[in-house]
Amino acid sequence: MKKVIACVTNDLYSDQRVDKVCNSLTSMGFEVLLVGRRYADSPDLSERRYKTDRMRLLFRKGAKFYAEFNIRLFFYLLFRKCDILISNDLDTLLPCFLVSRLKRKRIVYDSHEYFCGVPEIIGRPFVQNTWRSIERFCFPKLEDVITVNQSIADLYDKEYPMRKNHVNVVRNIPTRSKPPITETRATLGMPEDKKVLLLQGAGINVDRGSEELVEAMKYVDNAILFIVGSGDAVPGLKKRVVEENLQEKIQFIDRQPFARLFNYTYWADIGFSLDKDTNINYRYSLPNKIFDYLKAETPVIVSDLPEIAKVVRENEVGIIVQDHQPQTIANAINRLLKDEQLLQRLKRNTIAASEKYCWENEEMVLRKIYLDEQ
Repeated sequence: MKKVIACVTNDLYSDQRVDKVCNSLTSMGFEVLLVGRRYADSPDLSERRYKTDRMRLLFRKGAKFYAEFNIRLFFYLLFRKCDILISNDLDTLLPCFLVSRLKRKRIVYDSHEYFCGVPEIIGRPFVQNTWRSIERFCFPKLEDVITVNQSIADLYDKEYPMRKNHVNVVRNIPTRSKPPITETRATLGMPEDKKVLLLQGAGINVDRGSEELVEAMKYVDNAILFIVGSGDAVPGLKKRVVEENLQEKIQFIDRQPFARLFNYTYWADIGFSLDKDTNINYRYSLPNKIFDYLKAETPVIVSDLPEIAKVVRENEVGIIVQDHQPQTIANAINRLLKDEQLLQRLKRNTIAASEKYCWENEEMVLRKIYLDEQ
């Protein structure tokens, strides 16, 4: 049985994409080990079909964390047997690449975003140049590269035309099977007499529209917004809710394991994905929560970004807003709240869309890469 070691910098708790890949590889007959880190406050992991290992580190973020993690990961991989290394995102690529060369092992690079375009490093030339240098050193020599949508794949192919193989696309889409609904609106604290709005995700960060969505709630009645997840924008959002006296309209829920999160998504009436076109990474984003909403039969309100808007337009599953003014977002919400026929039509359309967008279809690309199936 061939051994695979997959590497991430997160604590494995809520990374749905990597979990799906590891499960798929396990089903293909590989022995899989997923390596990440453990925070002091990281929840315990539920039982999985594959092995996991979370390293305890001295530093939690910043340059010291990345330096420590990459050095630790290099030696971790160097002294473990494997046949294939999987680097998830640029922040794990260098140690995976170096070990693959030293041990003459196959490496697969799975880029979940256009890493050098993320807002956290834009405007920080030294940091951006450091990551760009690592990418330029490794990327042209990689044979197997995967990313999350065609727009980002095209960017990489244009930037590195010397590569023999095109970048593969495996979208971050849920499996066809749905988790059981184990909660009711009542047990989740959701009102029965109001519409429920939902913004979910592990990356509720600045410039992803959450600030404007909170402001929009000033113009929305008979609805309550649940913000479920984590991110650097959340502390500021909580402060703003208090300042605007919106506590009765907005509730915050900490990040949840996927099975429980799906209950929130299922009982919601409208879901949101409001990334802004402030950087190339957001411009071409296709968040997995879009497909989580569709799977839960929840219509969406989204920003007019190419990949996201294409899904919504082609399948008629929501409303696309043309700007991020709070009043514009509120108008879209109120339109759906007042037009029950439209809301139900969009909801019906999500059912067909969820059959079309499922992990089982994306898995065929993985089989071609890892098993060389044509």
